[in-house]
Amino acid sequence: MESSAFLFPGQGSQSVGMLSDYLEAFPLVKTLFSEASDLLHYDLWKLVSEDQDKLNQTAYTQPALLVADVAIWRVYCE
Repeated sequence: MESSAFLFPGQGSQSVGMLSDYLEAFPLVKTLFSEASDLLHYDLWKLVSEDQDKLNQTAYTQPALLVADVAIWRVYCE
């Protein structure tokens, strides 16, 4: 039986513009960031795209990385 493991980066790996190439190539990424933004009551994609200072704050880093990781996983599963 073959098995696989997937590791996702944690806090410290965030950077402005992360997943920008995925956003254009996979509409699902935009959808996930939009859904997260609605729940968080702020524009998560704008933060990830433009605001390194906020992105480095744990309260913003954790949701950004979670959504990024879920997006990558979902794209992989398609």
